[in-house]
Amino acid sequence: MDTRRRRLLFRCWHRGIREMDLIMGRFADAEIASLTDGELAELERLTEVPDRDLLAWITREYPAPESYDTALFRRLQSFHLGDRRA
Repeated sequence: MDTRRRRLLFRCWHRGIREMDLIMGRFADAEIASLTDGELAELERLTEVPDRDLLAWITREYPAPESYDTALFRRLQSFHLGDRRA
């Protein structure tokens, strides 16, 4: 795995709140090897969002802002929600 992916994987597993570690870390474990450069950039951008905001978007407590509601974000959200979709 290249350096960029290793750093991003580490960042996904070390978010700050445990819930986000599990959500982002599990997603990164499953998907990081197949992400394109553009998708890596989107995931890097998502790691900059405060945990509470990102968690609220992923769980659909609040809608994600349009600028963050990307195909990659929806993949992350679907990965987390699985069969629990509302």
